[in-house]
Amino acid sequence: MNNLLTIKEASQWASEFLSKEVSESNISYLVQYGKIKKHTGENKVLIDVNDLKRYYESYQGMREINWKKRLGDDLNWALSFDHLREKDTTKHVHRLHPYKGKFIPQLVQYFIDNHTDAFKKKTYFKPGDIILDPFCGSGTTLVQANEMSMHSIGIDISHFNCMVTNAKLLDYDFNALSNNIKHVRQAIAGYETDSSMSVFESELTSLMADFNSKFFPSPQFKYDIHAKRVDEKRYSAEKEIEFLKVYNALVKKYGIELNHFSPKKFLDKWYISNVRKEIDIAFQVINAIKEPNNKEILSVILSRTIHSCRATTHSDLATLKEPQVTTYYCWKHKKICKPLFSISSWFNRYAIDTLQRLKTFANLKTASYYDVIQTDSRSVDIFRQIEISNKAFYEQLKKQRIKGIFTSPPYVGQIDYHEQHAYAYDLFGFERNDALEIGPLYGGQGIAARASYIDGIAMVLLNCKKYLANDFDIFLVANDKYNLYPVIAERSGMRIVEQFKRPVLNRTERDKSPYSEIIFHFKAKS
Repeated sequence: MNNLLTIKEASQWASEFLSKEVSESNISYLVQYGKIKKHTGENKVLIDVNDLKRYYESYQGMREINWKKRLGDDLNWALSFDHLREKDTTKHVHRLHPYKGKFIPQLVQYFIDNHTDAFKKKTYFKPGDIILDPFCGSGTTLVQANEMSMHSIGIDISHFNCMVTNAKLLDYDFNALSNNIKHVRQAIAGYETDSSMSVFESELTSLMADFNSKFFPSPQFKYDIHAKRVDEKRYSAEKEIEFLKVYNALVKKYGIELNHFSPKKFLDKWYISNVRKEIDIAFQVINAIKEPNNKEILSVILSRTIHSCRATTHSDLATLKEPQVTTYYCWKHKKICKPLFSISSWFNRYAIDTLQRLKTFANLKTASYYDVIQTDSRSVDIFRQIEISNKAFYEQLKKQRIKGIFTSPPYVGQIDYHEQHAYAYDLFGFERNDALEIGPLYGGQGIAARASYIDGIAMVLLNCKKYLANDFDIFLVANDKYNLYPVIAERSGMRIVEQFKRPVLNRTERDKSPYSEIIFHFKAKS
């Protein structure tokens, strides 16, 4: 029993062992998520010092230590959620559509759920409260609020973002939706049957597999590159040209039209001609669907499909450079790859996946109210908008007002939120509001851009504050490398009462170096 320590004693032991401060909450986190075994005695949680030592010498323990060396001891490792798998952080409807800059649902849940964390000392919201997200993006806050039996309001300037958010929360007749999906699939398959594309792609795939097996054997080729037995740049360039002759011959043999390279339309520039035609066929079928909910979710499925079918290399999917309509050496997969010539398999895959995710969420959904408003958060009359769209929700709103905000405002000069979904705006004919974005990528990160950003975020908070309850809580997830949020708080007539600095793990960018963001907790000035 001499090896057993209380939480407080374990905190002291770990601080001495690591020669740095380890808080009691950090030890509690390790116990809660099963990193170390919990023992009990005399109504206390006890920890075996040997378990604690093994953890701090393990990969995960060393990662925490190393990240704190790089980013500071104030890093809140409990908010890393490093115990979760990707399938947990992209659960049910949260993965209905790609979206840059969204936070994981567990981060929202940590702050809005009053019993998520047994060791969390404070709770900010309870079931029945109303939560606002004035930059709702793809709807993470609204989905989690609904799951937690809370009402929610989402606002976004982007028509597309509002469509995706709404589609996640709608109710569906799954039998009717399955039939609608079947009709779209049949329309795409019917077009494939009438063209020579499937035969062309089948022959191309077979020849490419043989070529890769001979000249880029896996995993041996990767070992050879690592051992510097192969000059990857020179060798890949030679083989790329060699297979390109095979590809061009097949294109000529089957009379395949590649694309139009039209500078006017995103869809004409970034899609192989056959893909472009299939998109139009699918969209025509979807547009004819009379049931509005099914029409909306099928539009999201089609948008997700065409996001994956752009004519680009695998390495450039996140940031498009030039259309890729020929075979090419893929630096990601270390072999010859090809562009996509049909949306059929991707639409089928995403349709099945979407149905499963919607059904899973349908079992978790509550009867809580929600509303998604497509407008500018700086000037919207929230009460008036809810009154127009949902009278019952409006009566609830008048009685109790909005308890608080959980949102991630755009980061200054990092993302053009409309441009990342340019294909969808082109296809659906949505009006773009790029000029109304706060802190867009095209505005840069200079002094003028930062001043404009401060003004924009402060205006949003000042406007939203008019609809909040007196004892409100606001949580803003931000990468505040320019220290703008203290100024934003002052401009908004608020104060920062807490800051939670969290490590951001499992990033999709190529740069995997330690990175953190801050959750600012704002309240009214005393």
